[in-house]
Amino acid sequence: MDRGLIWRAVTVVVSVIASVVFLVPSMVTELPGWWKTVLPSDAIHLGLDLRGGIHMVLEVEVERAVENSVDLLMEQLRREAREKEIATRDWRREGEDTLSFELVSRSKREELETFLADTYGNMVPEEAADERRLRYSLHPEEVKSIKELAVDQALETIRNRVDEFGVAEPTIQRTGVAGILVQLPGVQDPERAKRLIGRTAQLRFQIVSEDPNAAGLEHLSGVEYDAFTKTETEVSYAVERTVLMSGEVISDARHRPGQFGDSPYVSITLNGRGARIFERITSENVQRRLAIVLDGKVQSAPVIRERIGGGRAVITGSFDLDEARDLAIVLRAGALPAPVTIAEERTVGPSLGRDSIESGTRSFLIGGLLVIIFMLIYYRLVGVIADVALLINVIVLMGVLAGFQATLTLPGIAGLVLTLGMAVDANVLINERIREELRQGQTPHAAVEEGYARALPAILDSNATTFLAGLILFQFGSGPIKGFALTLCIGIASTIYSAVFCSRVLHDTYLQGRPGASVSI
Repeated sequence: MDRGLIWRAVTVVVSVIASVVFLVPSMVTELPGWWKTVLPSDAIHLGLDLRGGIHMVLEVEVERAVENSVDLLMEQLRREAREKEIATRDWRREGEDTLSFELVSRSKREELETFLADTYGNMVPEEAADERRLRYSLHPEEVKSIKELAVDQALETIRNRVDEFGVAEPTIQRTGVAGILVQLPGVQDPERAKRLIGRTAQLRFQIVSEDPNAAGLEHLSGVEYDAFTKTETEVSYAVERTVLMSGEVISDARHRPGQFGDSPYVSITLNGRGARIFERITSENVQRRLAIVLDGKVQSAPVIRERIGGGRAVITGSFDLDEARDLAIVLRAGALPAPVTIAEERTVGPSLGRDSIESGTRSFLIGGLLVIIFMLIYYRLVGVIADVALLINVIVLMGVLAGFQATLTLPGIAGLVLTLGMAVDANVLINERIREELRQGQTPHAAVEEGYARALPAILDSNATTFLAGLILFQFGSGPIKGFALTLCIGIASTIYSAVFCSRVLHDTYLQGRPGASVSI
């Protein structure tokens, strides 16, 4: 046998064996231990439409992120004005990006304006009706930056929450200006997943006022849980507006089971800065109640008995174990910079996914079987070679999908079926060219040589244009469209490999050393 033919045959055999090795984990449920340590053990991933799960498009309320930034800036300015002994009052946020306040003494106006111009270059002074009143708005570029950052931060926070939730192969990506696409395959409790992802998780520590009728208080609702009667009572808390500490200082949070009939709780560990702040808060407010506020609702309001050092605290409430675990997850992953709303939601049940797999597989097998029968009847021996090449094409295609750990979707299965048709189209071009050469009196060897040479340009042209279309779909499409484009592009590459290279090896192997052999076609 010709040395070049030997190497080509070895290449085909090696490619088939390698593809089978990558496919074994997808076909065998239990792999031996030695296989997992030496050979690939990842099965082909199934997409949301095949595995079941939840599909959501979230919209980040970026305007709220700007409002939150202005509120924080207002607190910071008020504190710095107080440190400079500049008396101010009547602080307000006007609209989305503007704040205003009043000076007690007009003589301090120039000093404060100079300080703000030197320190806060991202603030633009605005005209006010009263000369004692100052108005500043955020620079438009600063507003744009805050909104962009809010979406990026929300994306990262949601990704961290999903990772800790334990969802395998999630899809989390930006879509549109302020949208986030979230796909969670295999999720069995979509309501819990939505609560976990959409929770803002803004944690604040505020002092409960001793006089609920005093001015300047914030009235928040909460629930008190009685462990003995196992009942919950709706309670209103009057808390001071000053936020003493926020969730930014949390370094770790863990859920803990309750003891002696108590509800589960969340234990939090503060970073160095948070530990110092918490120690100061507890030392200055002994015998007062500290409200732990999560997303505007008081979770608990324990009485501070003594100064607490060490940077540890607990959040109690009427949680069950899953709620305590989810709260710990969102506190560890961080708060969302702004609330998110669900703009689109779709839940796919596992039974529907199973039906999709069965329907897609059935269509793939029926289509493949019809193609194989047609090739055998119409092209006889050459049809057998084309069918073997088609089988190699399917094995290599699936092996590449498994090797790259691609996600197979229902449109992806449609791409596989389309690949079968394109592979047959390439073989039809080759076989018809071979038949034409034989009619012109060429020897079988020369007919095969000319048939492949003359059919190759047409095969490359048609597949190249389809491949480029697939690349465009993959680049600009999303979700199922990407799945279709991926299998289509890989299928085109495997089609050219099997139809042009592998079938040629089979033809040459059959004719090698048989100068008088005929080609049945």
